[in-house]
Amino acid sequence: MSAGFDGLGLDARLLDALTTLGYEEPTPIQQEAIPPLLEGRDLVGQAATGTGKTAAFALPLLQRLAKLGTERPRPSALVLVPTRELAMQVAEAVHRYGRALEASVLPIYGGQSFAQQLRVLRRGVDVVVATPGRALDHINRETLQLGGVAVVVLDEADEMLDMGFAEDLEAILAATPGERQTVLFSATMPPRIAAIARRHLRDPVQIRIAGGNLPAGAVPQVRQTAYVVPRAHKLAALSRVLDLENPEAAIVFCRTRTEVDELTETVNAHGYRAEALHGGMTQEQRDRVMKKLRGGTADLLIATDVAARGLDITRLTHVINYDVPNAPESYVHRIGRVGRAGREGVAITLAEPREHRLLRNIEQLTKRKIDVARVPTVADLRARRLELIRASLRETLLAGELDPFRVVVASLADEFDPMEIAMAAVKLAKEATGATADEEREIPEVAPSRERPGREKRPARDRKGEGVRAGRPGGRQGRAQDNGVARLFIGAGRDAGVRPQDLVGAITGEAGIRGKEVGAIEIADRFSIVEVSEDVAAQVIDALRGSKLKGKKVTVRRDVATER
Repeated sequence: MSAGFDGLGLDARLLDALTTLGYEEPTPIQQEAIPPLLEGRDLVGQAATGTGKTAAFALPLLQRLAKLGTERPRPSALVLVPTRELAMQVAEAVHRYGRALEASVLPIYGGQSFAQQLRVLRRGVDVVVATPGRALDHINRETLQLGGVAVVVLDEADEMLDMGFAEDLEAILAATPGERQTVLFSATMPPRIAAIARRHLRDPVQIRIAGGNLPAGAVPQVRQTAYVVPRAHKLAALSRVLDLENPEAAIVFCRTRTEVDELTETVNAHGYRAEALHGGMTQEQRDRVMKKLRGGTADLLIATDVAARGLDITRLTHVINYDVPNAPESYVHRIGRVGRAGREGVAITLAEPREHRLLRNIEQLTKRKIDVARVPTVADLRARRLELIRASLRETLLAGELDPFRVVVASLADEFDPMEIAMAAVKLAKEATGATADEEREIPEVAPSRERPGREKRPARDRKGEGVRAGRPGGRQGRAQDNGVARLFIGAGRDAGVRPQDLVGAITGEAGIRGKEVGAIEIADRFSIVEVSEDVAAQVIDALRGSKLKGKKVTVRRDVATER
């Protein structure tokens, strides 16, 4: 173990555990937080996600439990976290650190069997890691007794307040002893967090890592880029960004559950391996999704902010904001999923022209510039694909075992120049990538909106009088900017149970075109608008007019709004 951890005053058994786990040097938050916590001081720590906060509070907590001895009250420590995923992660970390101390830990959260949690609580457990809602349920049922708790930790306190747990936190803290040690960690420090600290912490040590070792409100080693894209072209822009960036794994953030489900179905229909994650899913469904992402059988996680909080996925390389978050703090939490613990990461935002001011708000909070880049062009995409083909060919040449193909090349060499043979092979490889008409169409460049904050134009009204998202296919903005694109009106929408995958399936199945040739899709309550290339529009209309969608014949025509 390095002198860094040795000098913090930790128990030898904890040092051995850190050595076994491969820890070498304490992070800044660990360096500053562990000594005062070992002294029993209350502490308020502000540090960005992924900086090592869990070890910063877990190691002193475990050492305090060891000093209390085997007759210590159970539980002796309570850790409150905003999400079930974070509860499981923190509980796992505490278990690993405290194995030699024989410390027991239990995560309790909604969606898990209440009876199972109750059985473990009755047997006795040293550390409880809980979400506020489920902790309060147990307290009210008197199945969680906090009278002997010596340490309380509020981890990611700002997120717990954002999720509406303020009253729950007050009730839980009221059920703990007044002489406890209290630790509060938060990525941001709004007035509400400061008020909690004043009420519940006694002369706390103040630690702020975000201002020195890290840029304020930001995450280390995260490349931040934004593209200004009309709403109608966001799907095409997302596909192009994914092709160029080629992430090992990525989270794509949307604002609502409905958007998550629709985008997941759409990108899967376009050939990606994506899974949805939002608050409307059961714990079993969420666990299955996370297992796929961590195991590499899924590459994209389409998620809402709340569902993705507390996730730590080692193979995650990119975060993509399909929608710009309204609150700058949400942006900080989103990009905190990458660039964790020194790993590099990429954060990409697809902003509509009217959302440009939201990017400025984020820059003011993070004190870092977000590069607004030109949307990748068709030429960029072609160059990237050729580069991938070149890399693949190089790997194949280095791997050898090419003799079975020598006879083919030798026979062609009698008739053609070897360079021409190689170029023909590259051409076939490029064609095999399946570039579509949609991908060969340029995404129009647009300037950010210059409207003053608070003076945004009202969205158009759909046929039921409900707001339609700005820039939807057929809208005024889209009509002025799309060339070579046909927008088709289909007389069935959300009320008929129509989903993006239904539309893609009907079009590809009946018209005989590939899924990647279908562009942006917008589904309203009573109708849908689908983008296809102009050269296949008539073919799609004729095919769908003679078929059924969801068991019914529907009206299919060009969107008349486009032709006004």
